[in-house]
Amino acid sequence: MSRRIILGSASPRRRELLAQIGVEFEVRVSGKEEVYHSETPEEIVKELALMKAENVLSDMQEEQDAREKNGALLKDTVVLGADTVVVFDGSILGKPSDEEDAFRMLFSLQGRTHEVYTGVAVLELDSEGNRRTVNHAVGTKVYVCGMTEREIREYIATGEPMDKAGAYGIQGAFAKFIDRIDGDYYNVVGLPVSYVYQALFREE
Repeated sequence: MSRRIILGSASPRRRELLAQIGVEFEVRVSGKEEVYHSETPEEIVKELALMKAENVLSDMQEEQDAREKNGALLKDTVVLGADTVVVFDGSILGKPSDEEDAFRMLFSLQGRTHEVYTGVAVLELDSEGNRRTVNHAVGTKVYVCGMTEREIREYIATGEPMDKAGAYGIQGAFAKFIDRIDGDYYNVVGLPVSYVYQALFREE
């Protein structure tokens, strides 16, 4: 039985990575508010990923209820939620508010090690409407080379840092400043695709 796979994320990078491994999917993003209560980065991304998936699934169920008027359960549907954070010295780095904020982040990261965590939530409804939930966090250590102020300013001038957590994209121009990583490269891009594949197609 074929399943309808929904990616509950607006991230173009996640769309590209999911398409790269040959998954056919649709994109749905919920406008519902996301507020977390966890305290550690691993738990925060798990909570947010699950919340995103839950919100999309709730929206879809509400639409079906309105359409069919009989409260029929969704079936053969999988919703994938994900959330990524960059963590440095125990603090979460979000997207920079402006170029000076990006400089501050990059200056702190250069010559140091930080972590990237992505939470992945898979909500699956089978042919009977029974639900299976998988919720997991993947962590990767990133080692950044030393950078001069000029190099940081030139990188910021590309515009690449401004929509990315931690003010950098490992898959872009910042690649020349990545010394090495311990863990899943694609996790740093925004989606640990090997784990996602296993969760979607190997876990029964």
